Amino acid sequence: MVERAGPKPFRAWCVTWFAYATYYMGRKSFSVSKKTLNSALGLSEEQLGLIDTLYLAAYSLGQFGSGWLGDRIGARKLVGIGLFGSAAACALLGASGGALALGALFFVNGLFQATGWPGTARAMAEWTTPENRGTVMAFWSTCYQVGGIAANWVAGALLVSYGWRATFYGPALLLALMGGLVLWLLAPGPRAAELAAASPAEERAEVRRAQRVVLRSAELWCYGVCYFFIKFIRYALLFWLPYYLSTTRGYRGDVAAWVSSAFEIGGVFGVIALGTYSDRARSVSRALVSALSLVGLAVALFAYVPLSEHGVAMNAAGLAAIGALLFGPDALLSGAAAQDAGGPHAAAAATGLVNGVGSIGGMFAGLAVPQISKALGWTALFPTLVVLALLSALTLVPAVLRPRTP
Repeated sequence: MVERAGPKPFRAWCVTWFAYATYYMGRKSFSVSKKTLNSALGLSEEQLGLIDTLYLAAYSLGQFGSGWLGDRIGARKLVGIGLFGSAAACALLGASGGALALGALFFVNGLFQATGWPGTARAMAEWTTPENRGTVMAFWSTCYQVGGIAANWVAGALLVSYGWRATFYGPALLLALMGGLVLWLLAPGPRAAELAAASPAEERAEVRRAQRVVLRSAELWCYGVCYFFIKFIRYALLFWLPYYLSTTRGYRGDVAAWVSSAFEIGGVFGVIALGTYSDRARSVSRALVSALSLVGLAVALFAYVPLSEHGVAMNAAGLAAIGALLFGPDALLSGAAAQDAGGPHAAAAATGLVNGVGSIGGMFAGLAVPQISKALGWTALFPTLVVLALLSALTLVPAVLRPRTP
């Protein structure tokens, strides 16, 4: 029986929550600094978008590799290595000064950042059950909204006070400190102990078998394709909202960073609401809950542009609604739903597959957003995202119609 309460699960949940929140310190600095890099280093929107794309290409590739590796070496080692590697990459980013160096180092950073979700999701799979997973993962998945909010504020404050290089140096220190805490405090969960009861050869064979099942799972590929569109939308907003608000609304760099945080603040509430509901309404599949939220997201994106013209408060309210309706299915599909499908032997592989396919969408966002803004203007971005939100809901139809196992 898997432990459901007590200090050990709580410690594991807290360590992994703070670990994944800290990963965001290493990926938000570039988006917050874009406007400054545009003016200080003369980087064009196309160059900035290409650097995003390099990062996301590495992040996507790394998800597949990290998912495979995490089921073999365990969550503690994978996450510890990832945090230390990302810390080193961020420190070097702060010391660099040209488009080529920034692109190369952000690519390396993407590889190490890719260890985060498969590694922490693997750890959480060891400390949850299918019955409580939606609720536990709902509260736990606030790590990447809160982490994104904190990263925006930290990077914005460092940018205004010390310049763009400090937005990389500060997070590098935090990532390294968190890496040490993970290696010190994170322990395998009861499910890992159950698997360890088998012989090493039997365990390796079972992991390989489970990972082959993951690769053939139509349900997981359905989640992955949906997540492709979700991540296109999410990274288009995460990487470009501060720039969009500075360019179209004239907000100062730190104000743009803080207003854009409303997107992730709304996400916190969406993740908790959708995850807890998916546990309580057992007759409704997680896929259906996600699809309905994505239809709501399309409506919120459509309404945002006219709302955003009526001041900071309405702008923030619109972004909060978008965040709630986006991050809910985002966390549910890449977390609890993928863990359910992957099972105890291949939780990292399943989450890595869904996140890896999804990250290809984020990679395309890095290329497409500058081209959309150049050809049609920045306000054309949101109608494009409306279409993608509807497509993401449609891709879940096969999973919704799939017979559910008791």
